[in-house]
Amino acid sequence: MKTILLTLLSLAFPLVSLHAQKAHEIAVGFENQKIDAISKYLAENPEAVDIEEAISILVTAHLNIGDFSPVPDLLIKRYEILKKGKEIELNVLVREISAPLVESSILSNQRDKAKEFIAQVKSDFAGVPEAIQLNLALNQLATELYLPRIGDEMKFAFTDLNGNEVDLEKLKGKIVLVDFWATWCPPCVAEMPHILSVYEKYHEKGFEVIGMSMDDDKGTLEKFVAEQKLPWPQYFDGKGMNGEIPTRYAIGRLPSTFLLGKDNKIIGTDLRGTDLEKAVEAALAPAE
Repeated sequence: MKTILLTLLSLAFPLVSLHAQKAHEIAVGFENQKIDAISKYLAENPEAVDIEEAISILVTAHLNIGDFSPVPDLLIKRYEILKKGKEIELNVLVREISAPLVESSILSNQRDKAKEFIAQVKSDFAGVPEAIQLNLALNQLATELYLPRIGDEMKFAFTDLNGNEVDLEKLKGKIVLVDFWATWCPPCVAEMPHILSVYEKYHEKGFEVIGMSMDDDKGTLEKFVAEQKLPWPQYFDGKGMNGEIPTRYAIGRLPSTFLLGKDNKIIGTDLRGTDLEKAVEAALAPAE
């Protein structure tokens, strides 16, 4: 720590007119000085005995100024230093490395890098007694990596409840609501009349709905669909929320809805009632 502090002090440039700067600007200035100083220190001392501490300081500085892009690689480097002998403390691995790596990867659009990291950690620690506990923690973190967000493209195909093939790829050019729901979910059932109303109003203009039923009883689902006269296709595999598609998209609660634009990219999530209708109307409006 002493070496790092001396480096910071030697490289820090004079501060001018601090009284004229806003607090945030002052803080960002200090963090940037810290980043420059520590980066230079590591470049000049690649085998430094305090390299782990230096990387940790860099990560914190980047996070403090909202510069998330460099963080995943920095944390991967820290992990590579620590993992020798598999003696790393699980608390450090999960809280100080894995958690900020996942968060910064999401914020900097590097989710694939985080997915690879999670898989690598699981493989590295597969044989240790704490593997089950570690995997549970990593799986919880990884959920955020797979949850669809605005701008993401959804891709799936299935055979619906009536034996018809449904493929999102063939629905490009339409506005599509993907509705993960179940008959045992009161909020899902309560929202169904609103979805049906929007469907009836905008279907002829290019609006489609795909029901993704998380039910485990086919008869119950078929009865509900018939009684409510739901005209859109329904996904059903009897596995509930453990099915292939809901697992792929990390669906952890119901209802979960995704409004897709004409390119199958998400333009809205969890829209209800009038919010859904406004979003569909706007998406179908001619481009100016």
